Amino acid sequence: MAVSDQPPGSLYLVPSPIGNLGDVTYRSIETLSTVDSIACEDPRHSRRLLSRYGIEKPLFAIHEHNEHRAVPKVRDLLESGVDVAYLSNAGTPGISDPGFTLVRMACEAGLQVRVLPGPTALVPALVQSGLPVHSFTFKGFAPRKSGSRRKSLEVEAASPHTLIFYESPHRVVRLLTDVLDVLGDRRVALVREATKLHEETLRGTVSELLSHLADRTLKGECVVLVAGVERRTTTP
Repeated sequence: MAVSDQPPGSLYLVPSPIGNLGDVTYRSIETLSTVDSIACEDPRHSRRLLSRYGIEKPLFAIHEHNEHRAVPKVRDLLESGVDVAYLSNAGTPGISDPGFTLVRMACEAGLQVRVLPGPTALVPALVQSGLPVHSFTFKGFAPRKSGSRRKSLEVEAASPHTLIFYESPHRVVRLLTDVLDVLGDRRVALVREATKLHEETLRGTVSELLSHLADRTLKGECVVLVAGVERRTTTP
């Protein structure tokens, strides 16, 4: 069997804007313009970004439902010398988005992984929340079932770190209700539709936000932030 002298390609993880398409970096556009192949979470979504910047390349999808077929395809491309970029729908691939499986495959195969810095929803939400930013715990998406969600919260009951959750709009009230029951009436913030036209940040205690949201129907992407246990200082 003939052995190719072609060096293996690199896997590029390319962040995409979390809302405003103007937030994409120059390096991301340059990378997407020069790689040989682009994989993405949802081609219909990614084409809007590529079209905005005049990039015309074929796309193929990699998501949780087809990883068993698509990841080996990427490995074969990389091993044949093809540079591949992976583009998630919003934010940095691998952060509560597909991408982890690709990175693990590349690492195990000894292939080059290059991660571009760029947008992610959790950092701007944390900074604008008004909650402590010196240490935080990113919890990703909270479990959908209340029992599992409450157990996840119980683990953090004594933690001093600000907790950050991604959550769908129709489950925000359920999450806050469990936070109130398990962690108490802490300070919280809700950041909705970050960087988009209807961006909104709500701050207060858990009970205050629940009261405010009682007659509202939320829409859009949501980040929920919960204050950690406040450190108490003692005086001599």
